Amino acid sequence: MKGNLIIYVLALAVFLIGTVEYIITGVIEMIAVDFGVTISEAGLLVTVFALAAAIVAPILIALTINVDRKKLLMVTLCVFIVSNGLMFISPSYEIALWIRIIQGVSGGIATVVAMAVATRLVEKERRGRAIGIILMGLSSSLVLGVPIGTYFSEMFGWRVLFILIGLLTILPLLIVYQKVPVIKEKETVTIRMQLSILKDSKIVTALAITLFYIGGYATLFTYITPFLQATSTLSITEISGILFLAGICSFVGSRVGGQLADARGSKFTIYLGLLLQGATLFLFALAGVHLFVLILILMIFMLATWSISPAQQLFLVTLVPRNPDIALSINTSFIQFGFALGSGLGGLVISHTSVLNLNWVGLGAVSIALLLAILLFKKINSGFETAVITKEN
Repeated sequence: MKGNLIIYVLALAVFLIGTVEYIITGVIEMIAVDFGVTISEAGLLVTVFALAAAIVAPILIALTINVDRKKLLMVTLCVFIVSNGLMFISPSYEIALWIRIIQGVSGGIATVVAMAVATRLVEKERRGRAIGIILMGLSSSLVLGVPIGTYFSEMFGWRVLFILIGLLTILPLLIVYQKVPVIKEKETVTIRMQLSILKDSKIVTALAITLFYIGGYATLFTYITPFLQATSTLSITEISGILFLAGICSFVGSRVGGQLADARGSKFTIYLGLLLQGATLFLFALAGVHLFVLILILMIFMLATWSISPAQQLFLVTLVPRNPDIALSINTSFIQFGFALGSGLGGLVISHTSVLNLNWVGLGAVSIALLLAILLFKKINSGFETAVITKEN
């Protein structure tokens, strides 16, 4: 089996993990009724998954850095499969919360390790494309996983969905077992060596860029339905169709971003993505009642946002070539924190002003990300020039 096909299988695993993370939003009312809790309490099933993936998963990745990546991926996929079975039989809300934590930890580790494995199965000049394919799995879970999962849940109940996803995850597990080679660090990596990457100001700045550009995205997109309702006369059905198109754009953006990062470099792709993301957030205010223009701006917004991620991940891998797993893990955590930041900011905006101001707050966050990117690449360029002068002397 060729490396590219294995990467698509890894993307399938990430797709299934992403579906399990996001599907709660589509069946939240069913779960609330089943467990006898409020909608907000049922929403905690999303929160604990994200926090477990953002906080616990990186710690465990750090502790297992010298473990064969193939073995770690198989173990986490097995735990993920079992957790889906436990979710099916979960007798209470409290137990479901603990199961979601297990899903977040196992899913978070598997996603990061899948990206790290993908970068090691291809040539150096194709690593950005490989990361983009894995991220396509994540973005497509929003496009296809959530609506299809919601549809199945309405027909057979929300619990059956978890069994189905658990069974489907067996396929990538078996292929990983058969086709992925043993991947271990050539030299033993200590915790101190891993933590040392956070002493590098370039890495910390890159992580801050992730936090703010994802935060700017989530500020608007978390509340995109009420935003579209306030700026147009669209029905819920029509908005669902638009969101499906937006999801496809996120899918395409992940793929194009990876290819562009390989062809033109991470710097170019990150700059382009941030500029387009900021421009579209500004243009939302000018679109007014022009529906076609509004939809076009939304599509470009999704393409731009999701094109940044593979370039950002590739950039971090190049900064920490000996230990990409930790860099990818921490960046994935900051993606989760960015979603939390954006949804929190958006909630504050809606509660205190108007939903129509969401794009301005998002623009502010993306502007910070762009400023940080300018400072980061200026510092890298000046460091490179200094190194060249020193070598010549």
